[in-house]
Amino acid sequence: MQVGIDMGNLAGGDAAKLDIEELLATRLLVQGNSGSGKSHLLRRLLEQSAPWVQQVVIDPEGDFVTLSDKFGHVVVDGERTEAELSGIANRIRRNRVSCVLTLEGLDLEEQMRAAAAFLNGLFDADRDFWYPVLVVVDEAQMFAPSVGGDVSEDARKMSLGAMTNLMCRGRKRGLAGVIATQRLAKLAKNVAAEASNFLMGRTFLDIDMARAADLLGMDRRQAEMFRDLKRGNFVALGPALSRRPLPIVIGAVETSARSSSPKLMPLPDAPQDVEDLIFTPDPEEFARPLTAVRRPTPAPRPTTDILAELSRSTPAIMQPAPSEPRVPVVELSEEEREERLMAVMSEILDDPQSAYRTDAVLYQDFLVRARMRRLPGAPISLSDFRRRTAIARSGVDATMAASDAWATVLSLSNGVSDDLQGVFLMMAKAALGAEPCPSDARIARAYGTHSARRARRLLGYFEEQGLIVVHTDFTGKRIVAFPDLQAETTPGSAEAPDGDDAKIAAE
Repeated sequence: MQVGIDMGNLAGGDAAKLDIEELLATRLLVQGNSGSGKSHLLRRLLEQSAPWVQQVVIDPEGDFVTLSDKFGHVVVDGERTEAELSGIANRIRRNRVSCVLTLEGLDLEEQMRAAAAFLNGLFDADRDFWYPVLVVVDEAQMFAPSVGGDVSEDARKMSLGAMTNLMCRGRKRGLAGVIATQRLAKLAKNVAAEASNFLMGRTFLDIDMARAADLLGMDRRQAEMFRDLKRGNFVALGPALSRRPLPIVIGAVETSARSSSPKLMPLPDAPQDVEDLIFTPDPEEFARPLTAVRRPTPAPRPTTDILAELSRSTPAIMQPAPSEPRVPVVELSEEEREERLMAVMSEILDDPQSAYRTDAVLYQDFLVRARMRRLPGAPISLSDFRRRTAIARSGVDATMAASDAWATVLSLSNGVSDDLQGVFLMMAKAALGAEPCPSDARIARAYGTHSARRARRLLGYFEEQGLIVVHTDFTGKRIVAFPDLQAETTPGSAEAPDGDDAKIAAE
């Protein structure tokens, strides 16, 4: 059965037809620089041929997953083992289901291995399931590079072998390769040479224009035309398209990619507290899991090099280290040591600028002062220092610190990240003492910033966590209530200046 799908319009306005049955036997190569409309062309081809043939899309950027909404393609996440991907590909062929293998989020080597495992699974299907499949590979130069790059040789051979099988031996197994590349010079020649149909888009480099002209059977002097092609315009040649080179304008598509070309937008007006907004972390950042940085594994040194280095080196004569005079250790009781620790912390926190220094900087200052006073025992940890600092900055007195209500406050603060405990404890102390609600400036200073906007976001964050309830009285003054404490602050003005800040400015 001959099925001609509409790819767009020819120069004269006639419909540009592509013979799907012929394409399955002869394969297709699409070339075009970034922004030439290459992905748009592939989407048009997939949408028009979806009712007629099973499709498999190797999608390195996750742009084609939107086909699942309208055409029912199954989206396969590439973050699986090679055995899982091979098994899924085999079942895809047996059940004749169209799918999109999305490799978004994987590094280049992982993408190559995942694509190779999936293609090999399609290729190794039993003969009973060799139904026709249109296999579309976007950014094919990544999976069939002409030269080795930064990936391991094993991954390159595995990926290149799978792509070669697809283009050279896939036809007898019903696999019709449609490969798209930004640069012909980067694509392995034995892969590109197996295609009999070509759609060449805009390109600028001489070597790519010359190869495109050779593939289309054009004079090299005519290769300059590829520089003048507009976005979405291609030159077509091949038994499934045309027996002579014809310009084609690709038609519209029904679905859209998740990513699009960037558009110019005016910059917003920079807020006055832009530095605080940039350099002060958001509360939400503390809930995000830390991602370990992958470091490349160093290549093992040859054994011969290690032996040669050992043979050249002469063992150094071990000299006893000179003995140093020992400093007598002063024995202190636990109460005396705690008193001295609090004295050191008070010295640090009495500095008005300490509120705007990071906990790490204050902690280093604390360790230096503790060593200078020769405090015995292991130093307190950074988390313990942050906890003590937060309690000290809250301003709680000895009577309130000994109460059951303050013990409840400390228990609630365990669910708050270290950097937010100072603000939480200060607000709770104000509620237990029936004090006016702290202003935005006071909350911002407790968090180590000058940004009033950041202070309001902190209150919103605490309210989202169910720790506080913020409301106003009839005069518009703010009240912060703590449901777990059955206490709330008295009304206070959010715009009131911070007394400590005013003192610093005066000095």
